[in-house]
Amino acid sequence: MAPEKHDNQMPCWWVDLPETDYLKALDLQLAIVGAKTAGRLDSDVILCIEHPRVFTLGRRGGRENLCVSDAFLSEKRVAVVPTDRGGNITYHGPGQLVVYPIIDLNRRRLKVVDFVAGLESAMLRTAANWNIAATTDPANRGVWLDGDKLGSVGITVRRGVSFHGLALNVNTDMEPFGWINPCGLNQVRMTSLECHLGRPVAMAEARQHMARHLSAVFGIALTTVSLEQLYAEIESGD
Repeated sequence: MAPEKHDNQMPCWWVDLPETDYLKALDLQLAIVGAKTAGRLDSDVILCIEHPRVFTLGRRGGRENLCVSDAFLSEKRVAVVPTDRGGNITYHGPGQLVVYPIIDLNRRRLKVVDFVAGLESAMLRTAANWNIAATTDPANRGVWLDGDKLGSVGITVRRGVSFHGLALNVNTDMEPFGWINPCGLNQVRMTSLECHLGRPVAMAEARQHMARHLSAVFGIALTTVSLEQLYAEIESGD
């Protein structure tokens, strides 16, 4: 588990977003990264979001781990999007809690390995709110439950600023995971909080727990701001 950090001098904004197209969310991340690296935005930002159904490819590729045809995906209206995050192919969809921390790791004195471990810790703590004892695996990043994968981590760091992040399966439809080798791993099954408990889990509650645990793990105070406030701050320096 990553050591808890304490640097309350730097603000960190929490932006709670509705279901948003993956590419639109990526554009927002890149705009925040650009504003931070250009010195126009001092605050760190954590985006909390869900996506419509989409497969994303990591820097290690992943199309070779797609087990269905392009025609099948077209029929199902599921896009495949290359990205520059770490890792291999993964799936995002409604009911999956996705968190994108755009954090200045250098200013917060966070090593990448500790940052990734901290994201895993936040997922473990969130699952524990439903008395679910998930674990980590040093050989395969993410969080695991009885041999099945519950959550994934994949980040990119640009000039010391992180983006991309974590995905925790809350009430996710598991079927699309069967169309890939998740994260490039053969015969790995995915699971969710809902699957383990046998009942739905309130996404609003999962979001609240995640915010609280990220704050505790990294020792930062989160301030909730709207998307409009965020855009206004980003654009004010242009």
